[in-house]
Amino acid sequence: MTPELLTLTLAALLQCAQFAVMSLVVNLDVGPGKTMSPRDPQRLGKPLHELLSVKSGRLYRAFNNHFEGLILFTIATLVITLTDQSTATTQAAAWTYLVARIAYVPAYYFGLTPWRSYIWFVGFLATLTMLIAALI
Repeated sequence: MTPELLTLTLAALLQCAQFAVMSLVVNLDVGPGKTMSPRDPQRLGKPLHELLSVKSGRLYRAFNNHFEGLILFTIATLVITLTDQSTATTQAAAWTYLVARIAYVPAYYFGLTPWRSYIWFVGFLATLTMLIAALI
């Protein structure tokens, strides 16, 4: 397994861990009666994400944000791996992405501005580095 594929696997496991933590916190916040329902706004009074506390909402948004970042990172990883272009640069970029995504969750949860945005940008630049490296 290439280092890029290893970091992709770990990033996917991070997404699973984020889901577990977010689910626990949201269930404690609004109760399983709401989270296990069909979540129809007519039934809940408003969409589920609007019922969340500030911190639960942050975990929810960080979880969804990782899905968005994971799409591009997966593309970058697959392009690098399938074209056999793994280098020290792409490997460092992959690890940088993973570390940034790990740091992003508590930065978002605790409302660390502007650091949350800077951390996100580091992860985005790492993915962009991999994509550009695949082209040159």
